[in-house]
Amino acid sequence: MVQTIKVVPVLTRRDRALFMGLPDRLHAGDPLYVAPLMAHRREMLDCARNPYFCHAEVALFLAWRHGQPVGRVSAQIDHNAVERHGPVGHFGLLAAEDDDVVAALMGAVERFLAARGMARLLGPFNLSINQEAGLLVDGRDTPPFMLTPHDLPHLGPALEGLGYGKARDLLAYAVPVDETPTPLARRLAGLPAGRLTLRPFRLGDLTAEIIRALGVFNDAWRDNWGFVPLTEDEMRALAVSLRPLLDERMTCFAEMDGEPVGMIIALPDLNEAIRGLKGRLMPLGWAKALWRLKIKGLKGARVPLMGVRRDVAGSALGAAIPFAMVEAVRPHLRAQGYRRVEMSWILEDNLPMRRMAEAVGGVMSKRWRLYERALQ
Repeated sequence: MVQTIKVVPVLTRRDRALFMGLPDRLHAGDPLYVAPLMAHRREMLDCARNPYFCHAEVALFLAWRHGQPVGRVSAQIDHNAVERHGPVGHFGLLAAEDDDVVAALMGAVERFLAARGMARLLGPFNLSINQEAGLLVDGRDTPPFMLTPHDLPHLGPALEGLGYGKARDLLAYAVPVDETPTPLARRLAGLPAGRLTLRPFRLGDLTAEIIRALGVFNDAWRDNWGFVPLTEDEMRALAVSLRPLLDERMTCFAEMDGEPVGMIIALPDLNEAIRGLKGRLMPLGWAKALWRLKIKGLKGARVPLMGVRRDVAGSALGAAIPFAMVEAVRPHLRAQGYRRVEMSWILEDNLPMRRMAEAVGGVMSKRWRLYERALQ
């Protein structure tokens, strides 16, 4: 018997709750899956709280079969991305029971974006390239670090079966905290001198510090494939969300003549603290998370943000700055009991960053894929 799949837009509060919770059911048999905090999911989809909605149009879709939700997806038009890269629409938040559901969902996305003049479809982005990006295709045998996708294994082949091709791969490198850097890394870390100084972020002025850091990030990444700059409102929202996790000793500014030219931010892997909580801190989840964070201590951290301004990146000093910043934060990570750091994500064709990650002891640990297809 043919199973009818119906895809409908998410319009009601009930449907939105089903949309947010669906991945938890689909991943129920995966012991490595970590349910994101429900508060984070609500904030991401709240147009009043997520500044992404100030420059983007988003539609959410649920797939139903036999009266039960079996898949979800989002369709996005990021007008800032369109301004930089042309009429390219995005999709994201993809979760589906099987390949037939994927086909039905992507059909809805394609129709939505084509009707609005988009010529190409790219994703997944949850919701933007500056949030969670890519579909996990390699490295599913280890738990996900915070704010990184952990996807069902059939999704990639299902997209390929629909004619979607690889656009780019995004990589993660696992860096052991205790590993001794290579001689090259030690030599480069020792180069910065003269007008260059290294300092941690000032938590007493955190919002301004995060905006400075993301200014460096926007400059450092501006010529990279697919890049869309963060707006100032997005920077401020990110500063607020990072504040509870930020430890100034896990951050570093490289400054030249008092102006930031490089930055790195490492964050405790929140997924370690919330694993097994099913995305909820109430009624007792908050106590477990707090105990893991403050008493037991976490073993993993993630570096989601790192960069060097373009006007210095091409110099010998600029090449040394990333090594110096990594070595500036490594002693604190070691002293606090961290054992592993994930540097992610890194574009597969960003060879300087990949070589840097390898020189400080990193080994490629995960691969996420961005898919694209022409809309006809």
